[in-house]
Amino acid sequence: MEQLDAQVKADLQKIEYATGNWSIPREKDGQKVLDVAIIGGGQGGIATCFALKRRGISNCCIFDAAPRGGEGPWITFARMLTLRTPKYVTGPDLGIPSLTPQSWYEAKYGVQAWKDLNKISRQDWQAYLDWVRDVLELPVRNEHRLMDIQWQGGLLRLSFECAGGERKTVWARKLVLATGIDGGGRWYVPPFISDVLPPSSYAHTSQPIDFEKLRGKRIGVLGAGASAFDNAATALEMGAARVDLCLRRKEIPSVNPYRWMENAGFLSYFSELPDLIRWRFMRRIYDLNQPPPQDTFWRCRRHENFAFHTGAPWTAISRDGDDIVVTTPKGEMRFDFLIIGTGFTIDMALRPELAGIAGHVALWKERFTAPEDEPSAVLGDYPYLSKKFQFLPKDEKDPIAPMLSAIHNFTFSATPSMGLSGASVSAMRFGVEKLSFAIGRDLFVEDGDQHLKSLLAYQVDELVSLEPPPV
Repeated sequence: MEQLDAQVKADLQKIEYATGNWSIPREKDGQKVLDVAIIGGGQGGIATCFALKRRGISNCCIFDAAPRGGEGPWITFARMLTLRTPKYVTGPDLGIPSLTPQSWYEAKYGVQAWKDLNKISRQDWQAYLDWVRDVLELPVRNEHRLMDIQWQGGLLRLSFECAGGERKTVWARKLVLATGIDGGGRWYVPPFISDVLPPSSYAHTSQPIDFEKLRGKRIGVLGAGASAFDNAATALEMGAARVDLCLRRKEIPSVNPYRWMENAGFLSYFSELPDLIRWRFMRRIYDLNQPPPQDTFWRCRRHENFAFHTGAPWTAISRDGDDIVVTTPKGEMRFDFLIIGTGFTIDMALRPELAGIAGHVALWKERFTAPEDEPSAVLGDYPYLSKKFQFLPKDEKDPIAPMLSAIHNFTFSATPSMGLSGASVSAMRFGVEKLSFAIGRDLFVEDGDQHLKSLLAYQVDELVSLEPPPV
């Protein structure tokens, strides 16, 4: 690993041309103003910070609510054994070979280990991200939870809650939201469950679950996605008496649209398509859903005490003594505990840090009218973004419009507008290239007059002698 660290630094030194900081320093109330504040220290935030640094924008900082090492889902609520993407997919390396997952894995475990590897484990992926953060010396402040965003004097005033309840204020010119899958809303539990059962009787797949306490219990799982199967498998492996997974669809999804999307054309240029074509792309992708990987499915199926039930949506929940009674079109089922794999809902008003601006942000349903035979209530609730990942105002004359243009949405909720981006390993490199270019462009253009003054004042002689040097 020491040799690899040295190789990374040597490689970056060879291509460091034009990566020196060029932004003009600013202060507000005696405090340094960041060019870019990045919210989220997971893969998207790390890759964004590195991409900005490569463009000479080093006055940046990453903020994450989690303690060091707990950024993202990989060692918190992710319960798959491995990543779902192929091992050869790259991302935070931004095309630098010594920074790739393969280089890290070979340095840590050996070349043959990489050849024998099928997919990278989630623990190794977190360790790889930690290494990238460290070897690139990226600035990260952990245990900083963004609570509010204000606009004052052409700058973003960011309020953070830190460890111990301490409050801090940070000023920034630009803000990148890299808060992952639920960054545009929150994880979703159907009200017919949450209104009836106490929190001790169920958990969403995104929550901490003490699987040891589920040993010998009957577990009901709702959902057809990979996370539902991951949690079902974990419960089975931890000794659950029985696990029944229910889904509303008549068949388990089998086609994974992500594999189709992993081409440079889609990943680079989807955002340039007309609204109608983007809408049709997304309707197809969302209709297909993402199936559980084959190995995840077999991880469940190898247990005789596992069963899945298609065409069995849960329509009602009740209690009968200690039993949780679930009603489905196929009859009643009884469980001791429920695991809910119903994904997330898009509603920025549910995010504390976005609640103040949510009512001003344009949504797809407000900027685009779908054909009558191609509706989608789900897509309509997503924010309609600019080509630079920025929020747009519902009303162009809204005084908050300049503030919205300073906020770049690199969460999963950017998908209908921008395609796969920061919340996807597959698309990260393509997304951060577009994002970092857009941010750099805005910062440079805004300070164009000052850069011109710098040029006019430039008086460093290159020609210093008119006589030939002595022989």
